[in-house]
Amino acid sequence: MKGLDVQMGFPLQWPNGRPRTADRKPALFRAGGSPLTMTTARRRLTEQLSAMTRPGQTWRTTDIIVTTNIRYTASGGRDQKFSRRDPDDPGVALYFSLDRKPHVLACDKWDSVQDNIGAIAAHIDALRGQERWGVADLRQAFAGHVALPRPTPWWEVLRTDATASLEQIHSAYRAAAKHAHPNAGGDRAAWDRLSSAYEEAKRGKT
Repeated sequence: MKGLDVQMGFPLQWPNGRPRTADRKPALFRAGGSPLTMTTARRRLTEQLSAMTRPGQTWRTTDIIVTTNIRYTASGGRDQKFSRRDPDDPGVALYFSLDRKPHVLACDKWDSVQDNIGAIAAHIDALRGQERWGVADLRQAFAGHVALPRPTPWWEVLRTDATASLEQIHSAYRAAAKHAHPNAGGDRAAWDRLSSAYEEAKRGKT
């Protein structure tokens, strides 16, 4: 069985209707006696997600994406060209499928992205404990975190970058509209998604 595929997504896609934390605090998560780094936090989360599947079996966790306000390069490293400073909003939202059902875990209680990732990893470990202790199986343990699939953000619909300029957004919309419009043989649902994404993108840039 190959390694678990955990993608890092930008920007943060906080679950709809989930309250945000106003007064964040430093966390006490440690790795070898030292504060968590992004590397150790991501490793800890990957280990917990991997442990949800018994060795030799097909992955129970798929479609994993960790959304934060830190941008990563295609090779998996932090994109220093985008920003060298930590984001003002350290929230983390983990989207994944468990036995083909979408789930989401989100945390913004702590004042750093790595500690919020560490908190999610610790939460998964606690839920896994219910199965280990015979209290509930994994699906029962995660029942409170079943969610709608991750919403497709406007930049993926328009096939642009999340930091695209208003001019780039207009250009991408015009190019997509040529094929998506119902008068051009496009699908009505696809046209509605494109139009909604375009309006959302413009609101975010004005």
